[in-house]
Amino acid sequence: MVDEDAGRMPDWLVVRRDAALDVPGAVVLAGATTRTRAGLFAALAAVLALPAYLGDTWDALSDALRDRLDAGPLTLLITDADQLLVDEPSDQYGLLLTVLGNLAASAPNPLCLVLNEAAL
Repeated sequence: MVDEDAGRMPDWLVVRRDAALDVPGAVVLAGATTRTRAGLFAALAAVLALPAYLGDTWDALSDALRDRLDAGPLTLLITDADQLLVDEPSDQYGLLLTVLGNLAASAPNPLCLVLNEAAL
């Protein structure tokens, strides 16, 4: 996702290729667990202790993450990010970025998504 006005990535999104990437305080998700939307939602629910009523829609995820961001900042690090939603139609990746971008712009605390594909 590129900020069309500035021709650069938005501040809340970081894309890296670093085998030794360490992001202090980040909640880490393995790319292999995020290949599907259901897998992504389950992984987020597990690591963030999201409510059981999360559901499986982007709106439900947005609501749960907004509640989480009410409590403080959140940094998500997805390792092997080239695996993120690869088993879903391509629009699902765009929907994820839209949801997170909307949250980053409107939540009371900062949200950061770090997508890391380990260097070869």
